[in-house]
Amino acid sequence: MNKLLISVTASLALLAAAPAMAQQSSQQDAAASQGSGYADPAAGAQSADYNDAELNQFVEAQNGVMEVREDYIAKIEAADSQQEAQELQMEANDHMVSVIEDAGMDIPTYNAIATAYSSDPEVRNRIDALM
Repeated sequence: MNKLLISVTASLALLAAAPAMAQQSSQQDAAASQGSGYADPAAGAQSADYNDAELNQFVEAQNGVMEVREDYIAKIEAADSQQEAQELQMEANDHMVSVIEDAGMDIPTYNAIATAYSSDPEVRNRIDALM
């Protein structure tokens, strides 16, 4: 469970570096959050009434994100320059976004469920039961 929480946190940090991708995935969410490209995680956490299908999609996406993270973390740490590390991070972000979307989720929903996992014991217990 600790590994998942660390991975979720790292994933959110990596995804936060790609606001344009989040904005592309939902123009309405971008407009609602005053064009910043970020969904309001607090809004997602408040309506933590996720159905089993959404949580299963999250688990599938999270497993894929963890694989991408594991693939790229060593590459990023071994980068010869900061520029190379940043390029690898952007490449990892692209792969993570693809994994999440391939699981049938959009980035704001993924981030909202990840936030709820961190802050809502009920959501955490339901996700842990699916793993």
